Amino acid sequence: MTNPPSPPKKPLIKFTQAQFLTSAPDIRRCPADEGLEIAFAGRSNAGKSSALNRLTEQPKLARTSKTPGRTQLINFFTVADDKRLVDLPGYGFAKVPLAVRKEWEKNLTEYLNERQSLCGCLLLMDIRHPLQEFDRNFIAWSLAEALPLHILLTKSDKLKRGAAKSTMLSIQRTIQNEFETPLVSVQTFSALKGDGLPELRQLLIDWFDSNKLVDTEET
Repeated sequence: MTNPPSPPKKPLIKFTQAQFLTSAPDIRRCPADEGLEIAFAGRSNAGKSSALNRLTEQPKLARTSKTPGRTQLINFFTVADDKRLVDLPGYGFAKVPLAVRKEWEKNLTEYLNERQSLCGCLLLMDIRHPLQEFDRNFIAWSLAEALPLHILLTKSDKLKRGAAKSTMLSIQRTIQNEFETPLVSVQTFSALKGDGLPELRQLLIDWFDSNKLVDTEET
């Protein structure tokens, strides 16, 4: 009696082995629009690059700065075959010329509206300054596009644990009341301490593979 064939080996997502792929100033110079991408979006200085570095445990993978607006390009990072994380330019760019700011915003809008490989977005907000105008607009856009959206309340270490949880619950209620949807998920996150990291990794795995056929292997 012959043994049944072995099931195909499941692809691994190794966040700690993420690699920088390329940077693009606009959608026309992005990598081929195939596979799957998850984008990190948010206001300038919301902590997108810091979250990516903590996710991958590579402190220098994404460029960080205390000066808002330093992420001026669309940055792509590979985590598995045809699976990428994308660090988008921060919204706001307070300390750049108006013409430059408008060009960045145009490129950001084109990427979000036209990129076919985009399968989900993380919206990062400083937990101390949540639900600004850009955040609300982004939530409305993602719901209109039926795109999965998860809110990361960053810098949660700046608040006591009870206050951070209370803020998260308040934001969940506000979103449900304003947008009449339970589909936007929310969690607290600290790039400094790693709080919320396991939950974030699992969410990304689920988004990359809706059937949950992907295993992880962290080093």
